[in-house]
Amino acid sequence: MKPTRLILPASAALALAACGTAENPSPPFGVEWGEDVREAEQQAKAPPVATPTPTPAPDPQVVLAREELSDKLEAIGEEFGGTLGIAVVDVDTGWSTGFNETALLPQQSVSKTWVTLTALTMAEKGLLNLDAPIRVSREDLTLFHQPIRKEILRSGAVETTVGELIERAIQQSDNTANNAILQRVGGPRAVRAMLREQGLDGIRFGPGEKPMQAAIAGMEWDDSYSYENNFYDARDRVSPNLRKVAFENYLADPVDGARPIAIARALAAIERGEVLSPKRAEEFLTIMSNTRSGPRRLKGGRAEGWVVSHKTGTGQFWNGQQSGYNDVGVLFAPDSSAYAVAVMIGVTKRPTIERMQMMQEVTRAVIAFHEALPGQSES
Repeated sequence: MKPTRLILPASAALALAACGTAENPSPPFGVEWGEDVREAEQQAKAPPVATPTPTPAPDPQVVLAREELSDKLEAIGEEFGGTLGIAVVDVDTGWSTGFNETALLPQQSVSKTWVTLTALTMAEKGLLNLDAPIRVSREDLTLFHQPIRKEILRSGAVETTVGELIERAIQQSDNTANNAILQRVGGPRAVRAMLREQGLDGIRFGPGEKPMQAAIAGMEWDDSYSYENNFYDARDRVSPNLRKVAFENYLADPVDGARPIAIARALAAIERGEVLSPKRAEEFLTIMSNTRSGPRRLKGGRAEGWVVSHKTGTGQFWNGQQSGYNDVGVLFAPDSSAYAVAVMIGVTKRPTIERMQMMQEVTRAVIAFHEALPGQSES
């Protein structure tokens, strides 16, 4: 009998809450993050989060289903090409498969997952009150997607809580909401420390949205970039050669890079209650199940009765290329089986519709795998 898993409505979750190499990273242009990341990665010597050992002699039907899923992901990856990475982890058994799943790829807004996870782990230790008031003002504005910006500019500030900011950061991918949480938990070093303490290796956390996005464009951050179109105007003034170098340096060794298999394993560990308490993990995944961004990515391929708790990530464009186009999450079957999935594109020129279709194929492949397991044909 599988454990019963329940994904609650977002309101209920709130109520419950009351560039170098991976081994020797070097920063993209304009960001002095290298020593911080080197220190974090050198200290990440704790053993990886324990995962259940797969059954020694699986049923032949299980073996066949696993082979078919692996072959399907390989076919999807080969057809799409480029710097695509895919990872799938069966949460209950720990078995995993993928395509290019150990590549270090840009996370972009997927990294908001780790900011929220830091806040939740601190809350469980009694170090952070998710219901404590927090004021977000004009000085806190960032760049790109930030729905809270209109409210701040209209009223001068928004009075909210960390818990509410978490919903904005995860469900709306709001950069300003995420940055406010990041500052409250102690900044990038606190997130890196959480990843290290939890044994979530293979996942980097960069210097924060503002300096990172400026560096990708070949600039150094200036607070004026948060207003009007100042960031875009300044970016347009950067020489093409400098933008090319900065963009390529970021892709070669992304400051926010992660391996798809590392993300999938981290999400599986969260779902199993190994990182957060089962109750808090359920709250987190419930919030992720109500994510509004990327409805046609992984979520677009789900079948009736399936629930997708996910977080998207989308990077900057340069010269027709986009850096980082991702969707990661946990797929829940009607019988409560769970599969952690990470689909990450490092850089691509493929049309957006083709990227979304590829991600939907991955979801359908996971569903087909689940339905091919023993006992599923009778259910």
